[in-house]
Amino acid sequence: MIQSSSIPSSEPIIIAVAGATHYLVGVIDSSDNFIGLGENSVEVVNSIVEAKAYLRGNNIFSALLEMDSAFDEMCGQSKKSRYRQRILC
Repeated sequence: MIQSSSIPSSEPIIIAVAGATHYLVGVIDSSDNFIGLGENSVEVVNSIVEAKAYLRGNNIFSALLEMDSAFDEMCGQSKKSRYRQRILC
């Protein structure tokens, strides 16, 4: 059995939206809200390389990569159908 103390309170994530020229970097908190790291706001970067470097600079070495499309955003894609993959930073 997994004890609640072993469940992370936040999960680092990089969000990429098809057709966009930027990536959003932050964390998903325990209430499934997308927020910035610590007291910071969500970071906006121009490439996946910059996103990984930003996370490494904050001592984070793996994160979820979520791929979305504008269609998903407009239609309110369900949480279960999101494409997420764990990547190394």
